[in-house]
Amino acid sequence: MKTTRRWTLLFAASAALAAAAASCPAHAQDAWPIKPIRLVVPFAPGGSTDVIARMMAQKLSELWGQTVLVDNRAGAGGNLGADIVAKSPPDGYTLLLGSGSITINPQIYKHMSFDTKKDLVPITNVAEGPMLVVVPDDSPAKSIKDLIAMAKAKPGTVNFGSAGVGSQVHLAGEAFASAAGIDITHVPYQTQMMVGNFAAASALLGRGRLRALAVTGKARSPLLPNVPTVAESGLPGFENTGWFGLFAPAGTPPAVLAKIEADSVKVLASTDVKARLYVQGMNAVGNSPVAFAKAMDEESQHWAEVVKNRKISTN
Repeated sequence: MKTTRRWTLLFAASAALAAAAASCPAHAQDAWPIKPIRLVVPFAPGGSTDVIARMMAQKLSELWGQTVLVDNRAGAGGNLGADIVAKSPPDGYTLLLGSGSITINPQIYKHMSFDTKKDLVPITNVAEGPMLVVVPDDSPAKSIKDLIAMAKAKPGTVNFGSAGVGSQVHLAGEAFASAAGIDITHVPYQTQMMVGNFAAASALLGRGRLRALAVTGKARSPLLPNVPTVAESGLPGFENTGWFGLFAPAGTPPAVLAKIEADSVKVLASTDVKARLYVQGMNAVGNSPVAFAKAMDEESQHWAEVVKNRKISTN
């Protein structure tokens, strides 16, 4: 799967334009917004993407004095909602709260109705955080080593669940399987294990329905300090982080992009937003478009390797 450095090159140019726009008269940015903004979430209500989008919508509505409406458009692993934004007028009034599926889907969908690198502009990474490797509470696996041994004893018989093909939860499971050298089967919503978003998984931990085996981040989570990392558990160097970021249609005026970025960073710097993200196992980011684009470019290359190794396809 061929990958390029176009994210970085394209948005280095965008940053230069944004910087130039900043020197223009203040009214160029102040004129926006003059009407409600639609924030498209490409997944169903209730998930991590939706929760973060609604938090941002509330805060930005207060800051802009205009309603930011969350519009859930689930389907095709996030492609349906992203396509809507990619084909919307580039005026700043339709935005996307996307996730890692933005870098995953081009690797696994042979035919897409839009080009993620040409048709969408990254604004800022809103939040990121580790995931949890979990099993049902009655699973015989008490550790990552147990889980790997169980999968190796009966290749292909251990199923893992996700939010659907192409979701970052799906690829997190595939990345774990690739690193562990095990053969497990992706069966959405039917699971003997899952590498899931922290908030969704931790809610079931408290009810005694799931057991956490490991955290996928570099370090242990302060929310679950007794749960080791995957790297500590026998797979040195393993790390997988989920993220959620803001995008706009390509061609959106640089001054508008600059305002959305600056105001989003301001929101993410607030104590209450950081606290709300913390309880979900997430950290506020608020980086520049160039830094965000560079990270996505590197992640795209990583997912291309995982997809090739795991022979993942939507067909």
